[in-house]
Amino acid sequence: MSGLWKTWITLWCWGVILFGAVLATAGLPATEGMAGLAFSVIGGADVGPSYFDPPGMRFSVALMGAVTLGWGFTILFLLPAIHAAGAPAWRGLVAAMMIWFVIDSAFSVMTGFALNAVSNTVLVILLLIPLLASGALKSAR
Repeated sequence: MSGLWKTWITLWCWGVILFGAVLATAGLPATEGMAGLAFSVIGGADVGPSYFDPPGMRFSVALMGAVTLGWGFTILFLLPAIHAAGAPAWRGLVAAMMIWFVIDSAFSVMTGFALNAVSNTVLVILLLIPLLASGALKSAR
């Protein structure tokens, strides 16, 4: 995989990490503004001052932020090993991503956050572009 595509995937990881950090801001009332903005954009939600106040809501969104941060950093830190392992590792990453994509997008639509399914689609496409363009998913023969 060329330097361009490696850089692309590294930036993709940082985008996932940034989104996780945004969600994690819902954990505290003093820092929830960015998460509120994200919810307004992806769900058209009317995010007022008490939107994240129910403890389950605050916990769930902040926890999702932590999971997303961890997911982004895990991929980022494993990139050298994934590059070295080649196509099987890339296909495993794509398979895991597709499991997340189908479940997350389905529930996004069912719960009224259809724009999140659109952003999920963009995220998947932004990962597939360098993998398909570089041939990383093809086994060496």
